[in-house]
Amino acid sequence: MASGDQPTVGISTTMDKATNVVYQQQHVSRAKRGQVLGQRGGFRGCTIWFTGLSGAGKTTLSFALEDFLISQGIPTYSLDGDNIRHGLNSNLGFSPTDREENIRRVSEVAKLFADGGIVCLTSFISPFKKDRDTARKIHEADGLHFFECYVNTSLQVCEERDPKGLYRKARRGEIKGFTGIDQRYEAPESPELTLRAGELSIDECVQQVVEMLQKQGIIPESATIQIKELFVECSKADAARAEASLLPSLAISDVDLQWVQVLAEGWATPLAGFMREKEFLQSQHFGCLLDGGIVNQSIPVVLAVCTADKERLEGCPAFALTHGGRNVAIMRTPEFYEHRKEERCCRQFGTCNLGHPYVKMVFESGDWLCGGDIEVLDRIFWNDGLDKYRLTPKELRLKFQELNADAVFAFQLRNPIHNGHALLIHDTKRRLVDRGYRNPVLLLHPLGGWTKDDDVALPWRIRQHQALMDEKVLDPNSTVMAIFPSPMMYAGPTEVQWHAKARMATGANFYIVGRDPAGMPHPDTKADLFNPTHGAKVLTMAPGLTQLEIVPFRVAAYNKVTRSMDFYDPEKPENYMFISGTKMRSLARAGETPPEGFMSPLAWKVMVDYYQSLSS
Repeated sequence: MASGDQPTVGISTTMDKATNVVYQQQHVSRAKRGQVLGQRGGFRGCTIWFTGLSGAGKTTLSFALEDFLISQGIPTYSLDGDNIRHGLNSNLGFSPTDREENIRRVSEVAKLFADGGIVCLTSFISPFKKDRDTARKIHEADGLHFFECYVNTSLQVCEERDPKGLYRKARRGEIKGFTGIDQRYEAPESPELTLRAGELSIDECVQQVVEMLQKQGIIPESATIQIKELFVECSKADAARAEASLLPSLAISDVDLQWVQVLAEGWATPLAGFMREKEFLQSQHFGCLLDGGIVNQSIPVVLAVCTADKERLEGCPAFALTHGGRNVAIMRTPEFYEHRKEERCCRQFGTCNLGHPYVKMVFESGDWLCGGDIEVLDRIFWNDGLDKYRLTPKELRLKFQELNADAVFAFQLRNPIHNGHALLIHDTKRRLVDRGYRNPVLLLHPLGGWTKDDDVALPWRIRQHQALMDEKVLDPNSTVMAIFPSPMMYAGPTEVQWHAKARMATGANFYIVGRDPAGMPHPDTKADLFNPTHGAKVLTMAPGLTQLEIVPFRVAAYNKVTRSMDFYDPEKPENYMFISGTKMRSLARAGETPPEGFMSPLAWKVMVDYYQSLSS
């Protein structure tokens, strides 16, 4: 916790005050600076001043809040007591005069950050009211927001925590003038916010600060919407079902229903339904939704309808969406617009070749797109024995909380897992632990919507993945396997942004991206339709994905020397053998065994059973 204004050795300083300086007015206005700073336009500069005893949780809370705000595209910077005394204030001791100067300098620096449009977080014990009042006056004199947040953690809890052993030293008399022991702490009388960090979790405290900032207009509402589910409220469900039974209806396909599920569960937050024309154009031309800040949405989520249905439903304030004769949702205030299929496909896929399976579906769909808010009547189940794996973003967040995960790294896949994938997963977890995370958890998240005919069917992929956990190739205690309900579009780097963005709803903060993600062979030439390296490169540059850190896929191959999957060493190419998907399928169809160490025996047996079932 912040202890940079606690005493160790007293050092007095004497400084001459400069007199021949004149303040220069900035030419760039705060409004203009706010337009270009961060991803959510508008000036948001302010200072949040965390004060409290040593060990109260000020720094922990400040860093957690900084992480959240940055992930939402809001520029933020934390000033920590210890860190400041390593640099700017390294020449100050702990005499009353030096302590006062320490806080004065920090106040001026915080004001500069705030004036620059940055949310500045300060973590200082700052035990004296007059020093905190001075900090406030410095900001308010310049028309800047200053929020005093009292981290009110009891002395008993702080002493129990004592992360640096300072309380023990103070009790033994080794440190004199220690706040809370032999020096008073003047608690704020009317802070903007009091945080009981000894009773609440860090996440709960962060949420309180965020709510305060939202009420003060510092944070836009769109920045705090993590998951926007579109299910009808339980109290209104019966009335909504009754209404749906009386409305005109539109029958939708299996793929359309998969998109309804994606929308209903909040994977496409902040969309309130199928895209209206404005949202569609933003997605097509910018790869983002722009209202309320930049939100990555690289692929359109649209509902195509034929001309007859458009003419029948146009002008209706609402109609029901039906699947298999059952009402599944109500669409409100529908908007119809032209479905320019060739333009859509060229922008989304880079081709309008009808040999591409999703392109073919687009061209076979209706000539109109229908957008509008939807209210989904019930949770969508497929009754295929796999619904227990179809966890919503909210359910996954709760699962990660139950596991006490302090980092979640997501691995999206549509193919079976071999030991090369497992190697990358283990390496990612090791790197996270090396960075200080105590309990990283893997979200193993196979795509569960529509896929092309020659992809391995979902039930078999789930069985194969489960076999890897049964054999402890993947740690079952730190792995959550769930199904991502989206259809597969095979749109390469454009689609991989969607895959990454959707996982942000689960709270994942790391995303493993493989070679040629969402790719496929060109329908005619059979060469790669997309550059295999572009998916990973695009993700590191894509707007609106700041919550995620991208973990690039390291090339793995079979090491003939160690008889295991290994990261490829270009200096020793003779030691490696690449086993292609074609080779793997031919071995499985023949019932043959791959080289030892390529895939776990139980997982390989699943593959053999699958391909031989196709033959029979």
